[in-house]
Amino acid sequence: MGASVPAAILSMAIPAKVDAAEDWNAKAQSTIVWQFKPAFNSPYEGAHTLSGAREDSYSFTATAALGLRIGASTELYFDPEAAQGDPLSGLTGLAGFTNGEMARTSGANLSVYRARLFVRHVIALGDESKEVDSAMNQLAGQYPLRRVTLTAGNLSVLDLFDANQYNHDPRTQFLNWTVMTHGAYNFAADARGYTWGLAAEYQDDGWALRVGRFIQPREPNQLSLDRRILRHYGDQVELERRFDAGEGRPGVLRMLVFRNRAVMARYDDALALAESTGSPPSLAPVRTTEHTKVGAGVNLEQTLSRDVGSFLRAMWADGKTETYAFTEADRSISAGTSIMGTSWKRPADYLGVAFAINVLSRPHRQFLERGGTTFFLGDGRLNYAPEQIVEIYYSFAPLRQLALSLDYQRIAHPGYNADRGPASFFALRLHLEN
Repeated sequence: MGASVPAAILSMAIPAKVDAAEDWNAKAQSTIVWQFKPAFNSPYEGAHTLSGAREDSYSFTATAALGLRIGASTELYFDPEAAQGDPLSGLTGLAGFTNGEMARTSGANLSVYRARLFVRHVIALGDESKEVDSAMNQLAGQYPLRRVTLTAGNLSVLDLFDANQYNHDPRTQFLNWTVMTHGAYNFAADARGYTWGLAAEYQDDGWALRVGRFIQPREPNQLSLDRRILRHYGDQVELERRFDAGEGRPGVLRMLVFRNRAVMARYDDALALAESTGSPPSLAPVRTTEHTKVGAGVNLEQTLSRDVGSFLRAMWADGKTETYAFTEADRSISAGTSIMGTSWKRPADYLGVAFAINVLSRPHRQFLERGGTTFFLGDGRLNYAPEQIVEIYYSFAPLRQLALSLDYQRIAHPGYNADRGPASFFALRLHLEN
């Protein structure tokens, strides 16, 4: 969906007293992804099917990140962004979409919009601090190790929650939607991946606790947001524990739960209506009542050696209601490895290998089996099987500000349909950052 930001800038804060700190900064990035899908086995297709024909795709994003210190403990950030692109099959037919930079609202015409406009404030709880470098949405300075950070405004939920240093940013790491975050994480967002809300974070001695509330779109996966934050919302709670596995091998374990509240359709209600009318099931006629959707997941990152790190994510969501934002998965698991190129004398290069498995709930599956169409899926019928993904990328950095990546993805049972696929996807990514 919307572009995320590097994990290094997540959940940072400004101390009450700052020595030799930046008062402002201006950063920028630009990312182009070209993608190619050869033809694959596709015996039948519906309204929202990944086409079996050969397809090409591209995406372009450019972001400016402007930071300003507006008080000793407070920062203001503004990120204007531009996007343009042509998705594969109209961005339908998959749960694990193959380009994390591709928002559904991108089209042949360049769109310019506000991606972020938020305030970050910190309450220092101790005297110990660490130095951080200047980066996108981060001013250089001394940051307290023990602190409470308050963030409010327009941003992405993924800026604050579900960070992982090995698989969080599709601009430089894995491209697949269900590798860059939990596939079953139905976080509040508009069609570009951004929202408005507020969050608080407490950090102390290897522990962190984050809570946040964000507004939902007015309709599933649309741009317009519902500003009634006390009535329709997405709540997140994340507990983080940092540890050392021995011999200088740090790790992080994060446990995340979410709860969404909105006017959403239930699959069982759509199935019951279809049974009584003798027609294919539809979500729109039963999208009349407020419902709650919940989910829980774990996120592990572990350093294996100086140059090698691994990750594991797993999430369960109840799967009773339609997907309201992000993608269509009710259970998901992903794991992989990231290798720095030091051993082959390319310390700025990275090799990444990952897999992901996405699963549908029983009512979600039955809805599609009986010919229903959701926002992203609908082959007309379904021979169900979990969607299985393998992704491999190599990032080559000829210059400090430039990274060129080759990416390959293979998806078995695209759109959860065992009658279709496997499908292969080849990508070239160019990323510039200053």
